[in-house]
Amino acid sequence: MAKVYEPEGEGLSYLSHARYGKDKVRVFRVVRDGAWHNIAEYNVTALVEGDIDVSYTQADNSVVVATDSIKNITYYLAKTSPHVLHPERFALHLGTHLVSKYAHLKKAFITIEQLRWQRIPIAQGEGQDPKPHSHAFYRDGDDKRTVEVEVDASAGKDQIVARVTSGIKDLLVLKTTGSAFESFVRDEYTTLVEVNDRIFSTSIDLSYKFAPLRIPAPADGEGKVFDLALTPEQAKGTAWDGDAVSAAARGITLEVFAIDESASVQATLYKMAQRIVSEYANVQSVTYNLPNKHYVPVDMKYIGVDNMTPAKADVFIPLSAPSGLISATVSRK
Repeated sequence: MAKVYEPEGEGLSYLSHARYGKDKVRVFRVVRDGAWHNIAEYNVTALVEGDIDVSYTQADNSVVVATDSIKNITYYLAKTSPHVLHPERFALHLGTHLVSKYAHLKKAFITIEQLRWQRIPIAQGEGQDPKPHSHAFYRDGDDKRTVEVEVDASAGKDQIVARVTSGIKDLLVLKTTGSAFESFVRDEYTTLVEVNDRIFSTSIDLSYKFAPLRIPAPADGEGKVFDLALTPEQAKGTAWDGDAVSAAARGITLEVFAIDESASVQATLYKMAQRIVSEYANVQSVTYNLPNKHYVPVDMKYIGVDNMTPAKADVFIPLSAPSGLISATVSRK
């Protein structure tokens, strides 16, 4: 008989936190409306918390919903949920189903990363605008839409609260002028030259936190059927309106980046975040992480060419590291 390992010092420690689930569940869904096809591609993580301590402390698996089952639930809802094309809504559906079906599970944490697909435009002839193809798509960028949802049923299955944070990551941007960096601290460690005109490039990670949503007890008791039944006016600007808020946040970010006469990455970041908070009353806070993507002018003095004066700098070396990393959170008062 195999010897069971009995750790020493049982009275010196306790299980203070436990969470588990399935990571990296890849989902691609086609929703057909006759000849018109809509698609969504997600990377999903689904984790749960609850009365699961004994699976860790007593090797009792009777409280474990297998991670393979959690994966299967994700695919089942990808097939059946009317919300599958909307990542915030789909995450809310998945999390609500997990905490509603299993009485001992109190919280679900759903993370969705959505990859970009756009319809291929098809030429219609001279003088006519191209039309989007009904079922052919192309990847139009490496940035990803992100959704993090916590569905909390700790207060009871009829008092579920959802907290949603959405965003964008890996949105690479660059502008060739309209950015300066001057009047920073100078001392014996300073080698950086002040510039009144430079390339500004960064890979934007943005997240914005919505006001919590109340989730009514599912009519079927399990959450296989799920809807918040909000009117368009009630939903506007909330996590349930995630598609519109995501498009607006992306547009605001790109517009402010482009038109701001940037005194620093910090100053531009603040303007971006301020505008999202001001335009969306249900957004409680906005966080940006902006790593500098440096483009350094090539020094050509050795052949008598001025490529270092900002107005004459045309040839640059892209440098990936080391790089500055600027981050901040702007919150609603």
